[in-house]
Amino acid sequence: MVPALQVDAVSFAYPRQAVLDGVTFDVDPGEFVALVGPNGSGKSTLLRIALGLTQPQGGQVRLFGAAPDALAERWRVGYVPQRPMLADVLPATVEEVVASGRLARRGWHRRLRGDDWEAVEAALGAVDLLPLRRRLLSELSGGQQQRAFIAKALASRPELLVLDEPVAGVDVESQRSFRDSLVSLISGGQGDPGSPARGTAVLLVSHELSAVADDLDRVVVLRHGKIAFDGSPADLSATGVSLGIHPQDLPMWLER
Repeated sequence: MVPALQVDAVSFAYPRQAVLDGVTFDVDPGEFVALVGPNGSGKSTLLRIALGLTQPQGGQVRLFGAAPDALAERWRVGYVPQRPMLADVLPATVEEVVASGRLARRGWHRRLRGDDWEAVEAALGAVDLLPLRRRLLSELSGGQQQRAFIAKALASRPELLVLDEPVAGVDVESQRSFRDSLVSLISGGQGDPGSPARGTAVLLVSHELSAVADDLDRVVVLRHGKIAFDGSPADLSATGVSLGIHPQDLPMWLER
């Protein structure tokens, strides 16, 4: 089985600061992996390298067995950055933004079909934005805009979904809906004929893991540019870290 994402001995440094030092881990199809670490540990840099947005200075990355810049079907990878750009100046409605996730999969020259609009509807519902679907994105709050970009990624039903602090500033109820949608994607239960048979692989960077604590397959802890832990939530809990009962425990443990 070819991993959805392979990170092999990746290193990266700025002129006066080492960021990543020989980082290695995989994400398999249908696997739900959380990548956590203190601020400045290199998580966002690692995500950019994994997506081909930044070149590693050592090691290599593979997406479905191909170098990121050689992956022809880019829709297979969905990405929600921590702070999506252009939200305040994008002259589009929430529904149009979410529908663009389907266009990226179908091809920009093709019209959306019935199953595409069903996917858009489901994605809007997953982040509780159905009542705001006709509103301009620029009219929404920051948290609502973030939910719209999450819905765009969900609508494309990618084979690998990469999320960088997606629920920062999002209310608890919307976090629960988001969790339910993620679990459905991972299980392959979205009902889209084009969805991956094994379900979507998810790589989640977040300090807010309580909503998904019971659903994670693995937790990868990044500290000082190196992997400090890579294992099951149960193994991490055995070290005294709680991912669900006390949501603050994980950040406190990471920052020590």
